[in-house]
This record gives sequence, C-alpha cells and structure tokens, in this order.
Amino acid sequence: MKEIFLAGGCFWGTEHFLKQVEGVVETEVGFANGRTENPTYKEVYTDQTGYAETVRVNYDEQVVSLEFLLGLYFMAIDPTSLNQQGHDVGTRYRTGIYYTSPADLSVIESVMAEQQEKANGKIVVEVEPLRNFYPAEEYHQDYLDKNPDGYCHLPLELFAFARQARMKPWQ
Repeated sequence: MKEIFLAGGCFWGTEHFLKQVEGVVETEVGFANGRTENPTYKEVYTDQTGYAETVRVNYDEQVVSLEFLLGLYFMAIDPTSLNQQGHDVGTRYRTGIYYTSPADLSVIESVMAEQQEKANGKIVVEVEPLRNFYPAEEYHQDYLDKNPDGYCHLPLELFAFARQARMKPWQ
C-alpha cells in the first residue's frame, strides 16, 4: 500500500471523487500541514491554523499508479485558483499534494510539469512533504455517502467518470 495526501478544496467532494477510483483502498478526510495540534473543523474554518482540508488516499500501486491518481486529481481541481475551489474560499481550501515518500517527488514534479503545459495560467498547487495530518471529526468522513444531497463543488459527472477510470496497461 502507498499513500498520498491531496487537498482539492472542500474535502467532502474530493474524498467522494477519489474513493471511486479502482485501486484506491481507503480514504480519510482531515487537515494537513498546519501549525496547531489536534485541530477541530471549527478551528480550521477560521483560516488561522494554516491547515488545508485534505484527503489521505491509500492505494494499491499494483492497480493504480500515483501518476494516474494525480491526473484524475487535476481533473477535479482548478490548479490556477489560489485558496478557492468552486464557491469555497479561504486558505483551508487551497490545493496541495503532500507526500510521505521522497521517492514520489519525481512523479509529482513530472505530473506538475505536464499539467502546467496544459494550464491557462500559473499552477498554484502546493507540493510539500507532509508535516502533519489530523483526521476530521467522524461526521465529515464519507460525508457525501451519509448525505447524498450534501453540498459539493464537483459536478456529479466527475464521480461517474472516476468509477469508470481504469489505468491502461502501459501506465
């Protein structure tokens, strides 16, 4: 199993999108790379803690590669929008790729370079080692499964796309 931490705006939709992908074994929403210990959602919501709403993604690299996952991640974000995704605004909604294995950095940098070539503007996605991660409260976990009509900035078609996404043998 491998893991990567992805911040893509509101973590409810980002988690729901990523958990649909074949090879993703487990997801958990929480807060990454902030300045305090054991933050609550209420504290993070103030934008005073430095945390980003983030999804921990555990995946089977025999089924899905980091490169493929990151390609899907870029489909779900506006990589040129600073501290905003959809109607969600604030530093907690910034985009970021936080890695735990230094070996992943070359893959991340390669994907970032490819995405920059496609982007209309400068990409502002943070790429940093994971400094800390705290799970969000239980009611945030699998939120859109528990609340199918809950708010999400991602289009429903994206979830269907993720369920059908398969890595090609050469990836």
